[in-house]
Amino acid sequence: MLNINQLSKSFHKQNVLHHLSVQINDGDLIYIHGINGSGKSTLFKIICGILEKDSGEIELSSHAHIGALIENPGFLDHETLHYNLRFLSSLQKNYDQKKIETLCQEFHLDLHSRAAMKNYSLGMRQKAGIIQAIMEDQNLILLDEPTRGLDKEAIETFCKIIIQLHKDGKTIIIASHDFLKELPFNHIYHLEHGTLYEDEIY
Repeated sequence: MLNINQLSKSFHKQNVLHHLSVQINDGDLIYIHGINGSGKSTLFKIICGILEKDSGEIELSSHAHIGALIENPGFLDHETLHYNLRFLSSLQKNYDQKKIETLCQEFHLDLHSRAAMKNYSLGMRQKAGIIQAIMEDQNLILLDEPTRGLDKEAIETFCKIIIQLHKDGKTIIIASHDFLKELPFNHIYHLEHGTLYEDEIY
């Protein structure tokens, strides 16, 4: 699905990613942890093409369809949730009303609310960010601090959805400070000094 070889990126002469290499296979469920500023978001942005790498190679499978939640989810703040999700899915011409309604119901969001996104709480925006990352049947899903601002019930819903996506064969990479023990990760990495090191799974 994704092969990264000797990836490097620096900002203001400071190395953030340093000859990072990793191979992600179809159906992997991966957890990446690391201190603030370790490069987790930078790695995701480079995979998505938001940032340019300094050197190294990224090979994406021809069938990869990326869905991503990176840092704070961005929306058209003066528009409704429905407008935002419809707009985002229309970019790939893959709008599935029934699926989006189901995801919103699971997260207790009112898809048809007339409230503008600017009035949404952090947790509500985070739920919407998760939904947009998975609503188009994406098969490579990158989630950066996905549980930020979520209450216990929403975290349980998130875990249930991720477990089902994993069963459906999706490739999922979660970067977070919070380790979700409910999720059956098959690889765990820590990002340190710009390089990924694999942890043992107990």
